[in-house]
Amino acid sequence: MLHSKDLNQTVILIVKSSSAFYIGTAIVVSSVLAGCGQPGPLYLPKPPAAKGAPAKGPVEPAPVPPPPVIVPAS
Repeated sequence: MLHSKDLNQTVILIVKSSSAFYIGTAIVVSSVLAGCGQPGPLYLPKPPAAKGAPAKGPVEPAPVPPPPVIVPAS
């Protein structure tokens, strides 16, 4: 059963001591240590400040401007 021709076999390459491994490890470790964001301790953001008190009473609409004056061509 171990050498059956019916099964698909996956080839796993094991690389022992190569410079690519050490470079890859150095890149991963440095990126994990660098992280992203601001330095210092983590904190939760402050909740947004409450908005100002609503206006009392109904709001007056802006006055409508007068229509333009049409001057006949002479």
